[in-house]
Amino acid sequence: MGAWSRKSIESLRREAHGGDKPALLRSLGVMNLTAFGVGNTVGAGIFVLTGTVAALRAGPAVTLCFLLASIACFFAGLCYAEYASMVPVAGSAYSYAYATFGELIAWIIGWCIMFEYLFSASLVAISWSGYVTSALADVGIHLPAVLTNAPLKADEHDHVVFTGAWINFPAVLVTLACTALLIAGTKKSALVNSVIVVAKVLAILILVAACLPHIDAHLWHPFVPPNSGKFGDFGWSGVLRGAGIVFFAYIGFDGVSTLAEEAKNPQRTMPLSLGLSLLICTALYVAVSLAVTGIADYHLLNVPDPLYKALSLAHANLDWLKVLVAVVAGFGLIPVILLSLLGQVRIFFAMGRDGLLPAAFARCSERFHTPHIGSIVTGVVSALVAGLFPLDLLGELISIGTLMAFAIVCAGIIILRKRMPDLVRPFRTPWVPLVPILGVICCVVLMVFLPVSTWIRLAIWLALGFAIYFGYGQKHSRLSQANG
Repeated sequence: MGAWSRKSIESLRREAHGGDKPALLRSLGVMNLTAFGVGNTVGAGIFVLTGTVAALRAGPAVTLCFLLASIACFFAGLCYAEYASMVPVAGSAYSYAYATFGELIAWIIGWCIMFEYLFSASLVAISWSGYVTSALADVGIHLPAVLTNAPLKADEHDHVVFTGAWINFPAVLVTLACTALLIAGTKKSALVNSVIVVAKVLAILILVAACLPHIDAHLWHPFVPPNSGKFGDFGWSGVLRGAGIVFFAYIGFDGVSTLAEEAKNPQRTMPLSLGLSLLICTALYVAVSLAVTGIADYHLLNVPDPLYKALSLAHANLDWLKVLVAVVAGFGLIPVILLSLLGQVRIFFAMGRDGLLPAAFARCSERFHTPHIGSIVTGVVSALVAGLFPLDLLGELISIGTLMAFAIVCAGIIILRKRMPDLVRPFRTPWVPLVPILGVICCVVLMVFLPVSTWIRLAIWLALGFAIYFGYGQKHSRLSQANG
């Protein structure tokens, strides 16, 4: 028992209906959940990572990066759908691992996902700041550079140095605004998100259609640029490293599953929402990455606002489209920040309910029925990271934990099928164990191709997590206390 104690599926199902605490309000349908997945995934991949990965890792083959990442996500998504239909509870991969592998592995997964959500919200807020700052400059409003840039950056030796700036104030502001919206209620957040996502998808389709006549096919040659002589810089090693980096964009799928406890008819809505999100997002990623690298030299796209930059570099006058992109990015990145913060808050909620973190994280506001303390802590930490750190330092950090979580979820399906074959499964992952094994292999391969520095920072984060678990979580675990 102890660190290897497992929760029963029955106890997770009781928690999904509130258990001995007030239940979360089930207010989200297929439309809301799909919009959350698309809103987070599309924004992060298209508006943030397309330019960075093209410029530094894969060139025009950034399209292949998205395709490879989507294949890995497809296998993992089928496994997520089975878990989410069986156990529609907050906590996502953390809760699933608790039932399959035990408390310690669940803690590791939850801790890794915290790493992803905190930094992803910050990274997208930085990109939002870049788009808004550029758009304001085009209309003659120039914000001070010391208030729109990070005071820290990574030099060529991967050492953190000071830039002379004070803080990225717009990034801090938008993160705190999203936090306030989350405290006001998930249903309100879902409504705002759904409206923005529909507008964002339509605007992206307009962007692709408008860029088509101006694409210069010569910019796609060579489609996979030759390796620079350094592993992971272009060539096929660059494509695989790029796929590992852009995988962060698919954290939206984990975000959808964290909302299972607030979904109406989750046995039906969760699998459907996960599938629709993946299909829509992959189609948009491929279209936009081809368009952007077809109108601008990919070497010049390592900026916080790559779409805006590409339109500025195009040989045609696309100023009207820049206005559209600025407006869409200004509003369209907000749902990405929202869902990243929301996913983090729900992980805190699940861990607080289990006693692995202070119970305050599981406390809901009597007025709004949302975990307000977890929302405040998450929002403040994410705002500080967004204000102090740059885009390039965060970009490669935030995929590895998601890949690890997805791999464990895939492996868990095989174990749970053998351990509890008669369990009611409203949705069943097809072709088990082939699909879960392919999911594990894809995720592990992408992890291997990530930079060594990413692994080092993950090791530091895990060391901190172990200290908290063995110093606090294990002693206060409700499951251990019940068994003791």
